[in-house]
Amino acid sequence: MRILIVDDELVGRMLLRKIVSQYGECDVAVNGREAVEAFRLAWEENSPYDLIFLDIMMPEMDGHEALRAIRKHEEDRGIYGKKSVKVVMTTAREDSGSVLGSFHEGCEGYAVKPIDKAKIEKVMRELALIK
Repeated sequence: MRILIVDDELVGRMLLRKIVSQYGECDVAVNGREAVEAFRLAWEENSPYDLIFLDIMMPEMDGHEALRAIRKHEEDRGIYGKKSVKVVMTTAREDSGSVLGSFHEGCEGYAVKPIDKAKIEKVMRELALIK
């Protein structure tokens, strides 16, 4: 499994990488702009990501903008459903508007910080990425 971890905070990136690295190859990005570029590059290299953990609040391009750009890229190439990357939004925001907005924009999962192994593995099981 190829995994992209996107978070502007070093500690957040390191923690997520430690948790999920046992499940596959992990790359990191520090903002939404880098995430979209890494996503596009992975497709160009014919080695797309299976899972993206995407922080919502980041500088330059936030998680919502990045998610819309990723879904647009897939849409432009006719990639839908099971062929599309699974995106889990990670954030300190727990309000229903933020959660619903993320799902409306096309994420498959949502994990509220602080992140821990149990939360992440639960979301990954719900997405049938691990058993």
